[in-house]
Amino acid sequence: MTTIDLVEHAPPEPHRLADAVGRALAASGVVDASPDPYLAGHWRLRAGSKVGALTLTAPGAGPVTLRIAPKVPIARLFFLLGYALSPNLAPEGDPVDVAEHSGVLPAFAHAFERQTARALAQGLVQGYRTIEESAFVVRGRIREADQIRRRFGSTLPAEIVHDEYTTDIAENRILRAAVERLMRLPEIPADVRRRLAHHRARLADVACHVSGRPLPSWRATRLNTRYHHALRLAESLLRDASAEHGAGGLHIDGYLFDMNKLFEDFVCTALREALVPYGGRGELQARGVHLDRDAAVRMRPDLVWYADDGTPRAVVDAKYKAERPQGFPDADLYQMLAYCTALGLFEGHLVYAKGNVGHASHRIRNAGITIHQHALDLDQSPTVLLAQVQALAGRLAGTTPV
Repeated sequence: MTTIDLVEHAPPEPHRLADAVGRALAASGVVDASPDPYLAGHWRLRAGSKVGALTLTAPGAGPVTLRIAPKVPIARLFFLLGYALSPNLAPEGDPVDVAEHSGVLPAFAHAFERQTARALAQGLVQGYRTIEESAFVVRGRIREADQIRRRFGSTLPAEIVHDEYTTDIAENRILRAAVERLMRLPEIPADVRRRLAHHRARLADVACHVSGRPLPSWRATRLNTRYHHALRLAESLLRDASAEHGAGGLHIDGYLFDMNKLFEDFVCTALREALVPYGGRGELQARGVHLDRDAAVRMRPDLVWYADDGTPRAVVDAKYKAERPQGFPDADLYQMLAYCTALGLFEGHLVYAKGNVGHASHRIRNAGITIHQHALDLDQSPTVLLAQVQALAGRLAGTTPV
């Protein structure tokens, strides 16, 4: 098996690959891939904002494992993930324990396994599930319309519906689906895989989730509190971060984070929490914002902070990577100018991961609008990072907490 190691947003590197694999990588969109013009049989690969690991198998070629490392430390990446999922935790109380693992996928597998072990330590959570079935013994109530339509007046079997107290509920189905998914992925450490197999055995009586169908919905309650962290990690694996594709003979199986989305989720969640003492409410991916009077041009700012009476007080957009040559900062400034205009605000705030630009302000001609650019240093400890967010929240509020 061929293993390729890349670093997020690093310069392109040449790698010897079969043409089928190179074309498959180019089509996948996971990395930028193009034939090397100077080295025959080589492809130039450049990682973008997606980090993690995947295995790709193309027709006529052996499997290739691609590992993409983030620029930020693994522990910091999982702090961002953990805080975005559970903002009520203290900075040093991050539930996403990554141990000594240096790769994204091994670290995630370890973190999920530890959280699943804690969730199941007191046994599986049980709950009521509504079941519709045909039976010769009547339980619950008869579904009269189905009985008439399917049985044509026969008494038995009866079409019934009843509630059953069982472990086969949404929470356990999601955990089992995530365990099954992780055990199919590459790069899972042997000890973690062994513990995952133990959890799978404990969840054996829970129905398997069918790939491609929506995940079952669950609701956070006092009874399933110990499941919360494990469920949120499972959903991040099953919904947003999983790469799985099998069309046209190409098979891709892996786990990827989009650092753009991760940074956006962290910044907006942390800012919303930091603004709570100032009153009002923060809305992520704010709805109901339109550029024109006819409401034909819809916009979705990352965060809008509203006063108690519903008046917009601040708008924020998070940008993970700031690059000067390709459109920075012009495109971002134009976008923020549109947000401010639509919301009737005289200030807008762009938040970047610290790179080649620090704080800057731009006063827009003939508009009376000022756009601020802020930078968060992701290399700092969680405590310092959250202190930066608190300071930014105070700047947005411009007042003391109520």
